[in-house]
Amino acid sequence: MSLDDELDLDQVDHFAGASVDVADFDAFFAEQRQRGSGGVPLRLYGREYRLPKSMPLLFSLQMERLQHSENPDDVRMILRTLVGEDALDHWAENGMDDREFGIVLIWSAANVRSPGSVTMQRAAALYDEQSAAKARGKAAPAPVPNRAARRKKAKKKGRAASGRPS
Repeated sequence: MSLDDELDLDQVDHFAGASVDVADFDAFFAEQRQRGSGGVPLRLYGREYRLPKSMPLLFSLQMERLQHSENPDDVRMILRTLVGEDALDHWAENGMDDREFGIVLIWSAANVRSPGSVTMQRAAALYDEQSAAKARGKAAPAPVPNRAARRKKAKKKGRAASGRPS
């Protein structure tokens, strides 16, 4: 029997009349977690942190909901799911800047999903690319023409400069 046949949800008659045990995901996931000791370690400002083996759902949900928040409590809450309770405060006390924080987040998120997939140098390059793209997107708005320029433009269109019908 192929995997496709096993996963065919339209075929439920093989359960007809049979007693089915409860699908115990608690036991299954506990067994899955025991297979490894944790994710990738990182050292920052004299402390060692260990990333989770997989991306926590809470991190993904919080990132989606709070991605534009600049509230330090929101950032602490998001970061807590990756590296622990007081990491943000420890990093800030040690002089971490926005760029360094962004690099650590990019590196961490990539290496939770696929350990070894992004180097620190690549994370820095990705951060710089994102920052440059944001800067290009925030170009200064076009200047609003002054009153004299607006009047001149109106005359060219054949309307009275005063705005009154002629």
